[in-house]
Amino acid sequence: MTLPTVDQVFSAERTGQSRDPEPVLAAGRDEHAGLAAYRRGRRRERTRRLGTGALGLAILAATWQLVAVLLHDPVFLPSVSQTAASFAHYFGRPYPAQGQPLWADALTSLRRVLIGFTAGTAIGVALGAAMSASRVVRHLTDPVIEVLRPLPPLAFIPLFIIWLGIGELPKEVLIMIGVIPVMTVTTVASLDAVPEDLRLCARTLGASRWHTMARVQIRAALPGILTGMRISMAGAWTSIVAAELIAASSGLGYLIMQAGDYLNTALVFSGIIAIAVLGLTLDACLRGLLLLADPSRRR
Repeated sequence: MTLPTVDQVFSAERTGQSRDPEPVLAAGRDEHAGLAAYRRGRRRERTRRLGTGALGLAILAATWQLVAVLLHDPVFLPSVSQTAASFAHYFGRPYPAQGQPLWADALTSLRRVLIGFTAGTAIGVALGAAMSASRVVRHLTDPVIEVLRPLPPLAFIPLFIIWLGIGELPKEVLIMIGVIPVMTVTTVASLDAVPEDLRLCARTLGASRWHTMARVQIRAALPGILTGMRISMAGAWTSIVAAELIAASSGLGYLIMQAGDYLNTALVFSGIIAIAVLGLTLDACLRGLLLLADPSRRR
């Protein structure tokens, strides 16, 4: 129900349809009350979902603590308290002695992920847009994407070490290799799902083909593209940690490998928890962008 405009109210009074504004005001109050009740219900649902998630994590931590106490073997499975103490101890202290503290390794991995993910996303979206706009480009590129997409990025690590050395570039390129196929396929699928009427309306109003693609179709496909970015982000963390386990002298993967070599299991779990926290934070940022791009999700 929508509130009548001022002109409608005056028109109704002039024609004798309504001499009393009380029904109009009552209808407005009912609509506002219904909207307020709906929003309260949404807030309660969100709070309940967060509470249920927190309860699940608490049950996991309690089970971990109980099993660790029963086993009583900190090398095999350290307790939650031992892991927390190790995390706090090495957060500002280097491990190993010639290495970096945990926060510095976390920032190193985060920087590598963001560089490779950003470059891979830009290339994947541009390639997907070109495939959606041009049938020739799609027919030329689609077989290449389908060949690369099933290949695990980790298979390219030896090649990148031979071609690019063991610096930062091969790690960033490795992430790009994993992100580009996913973002290309997601972009093409999202653009194909955009209603044809939007494109035709823009072209009818004089927009060029590429202007329509950039300002109309991609903006309409943005929710689907952001969903693909969330999927790609998880793959980016998998790739960078694996690369750091094999060929790196810094980063969370390197820290986990060094801690495992010296049977410091609590620090291994600390590195895993740091990866989880960073991954969840980046995913929350992408979900926030998804809410901005798709207003229907905020209802």
